[in-house]
Amino acid sequence: MAELTTLARPYAKAAFEYAQANQQLTQWSELLGLAGAVSQDATVQRVLKAPRLTSTDKATTFIEVCGDKFNAQVRNFLTIVSENNRLELLPEIAALFDLYKAEQERSVDVDVTSAFALNDEQQDKLAKVLSARLGREVRLHAAEDASLIGGVVIRAGDLVIDGSVRGKLAKLAEALKS
Repeated sequence: MAELTTLARPYAKAAFEYAQANQQLTQWSELLGLAGAVSQDATVQRVLKAPRLTSTDKATTFIEVCGDKFNAQVRNFLTIVSENNRLELLPEIAALFDLYKAEQERSVDVDVTSAFALNDEQQDKLAKVLSARLGREVRLHAAEDASLIGGVVIRAGDLVIDGSVRGKLAKLAEALKS
């Protein structure tokens, strides 16, 4: 995974810098997300791995699959990515681009998994607390997992706050073993 990130980083950074300079961050984010999704299709992956196709053929085919969704700049970007045999990195490029975009916008996506459904008031209160702690605008994504028994697990990028009963029991078991 780290190797893919390392390979994708220069492309994501270049796309981000171009999009930022041209005030097209949202547009590029959407288009790179589309490109990443298309590259995951089984048929498209077979085309991308076909040894007899040149990088130009692969880029042309990839762009044709998406129709007229891509503007000239994104088509040029995809051509360069293809010339370097990196089209399979498009999902990682899109993810890194979105991270750069979130950093620029001072926002963060937070995944909250709870044992029981959180109501709107609880979600708003949690979002405000996390926003103050992280110093960013928080976009909360809530999910349920009954196996947590109780409490919540919060994930924001590298930060993980495990306040679940299951997590506390695991820590207790580990402490008893040592």
